[in-house]
Amino acid sequence: MGAFKIQECHKKSIADICTYYHNSPGDLIKILYSIQKELGFLPEDVQREVAHILKISVARVYGVVSFYSFFTMTPKGRHPISVCMGTACYVRGGEKVLDELKNQLKIKVGGVTDDGKFSLDCLRCVGACGLAPVMLIGDKVYGRVDPLQIKEILDSYE
Repeated sequence: MGAFKIQECHKKSIADICTYYHNSPGDLIKILYSIQKELGFLPEDVQREVAHILKISVARVYGVVSFYSFFTMTPKGRHPISVCMGTACYVRGGEKVLDELKNQLKIKVGGVTDDGKFSLDCLRCVGACGLAPVMLIGDKVYGRVDPLQIKEILDSYE
């Protein structure tokens, strides 16, 4: 895990979120989701703080964070981009969409642009195979994406 150092303001946010869920280990996924929404990611120090507050092992927290794909231990851009690489999307040009995004953003998969505006990842299936190829920017789904549309789509953000 990484070099993120938790600050007092983060500790307060984490404690407030845990308190909202009555410090219940049974609500660990909800707690982690809320914290990630607040901080943007779940680095080691944050996981340790959650484990301490909930009186559970760090291994249990890490197990949940590493198991569920919607949790991340690394910072993301303000507008996280995910390109579907499931079978339908791949066959219909998902790789070309991904290549164009890497070219336009000048980052690799897993990277963040220098300005922190975008991050780029792949996922296995969005469940919108009829719209293949599909990419998401944040919660917005873009279907039937043509690589020629990428610049216009990216320009529409900030």
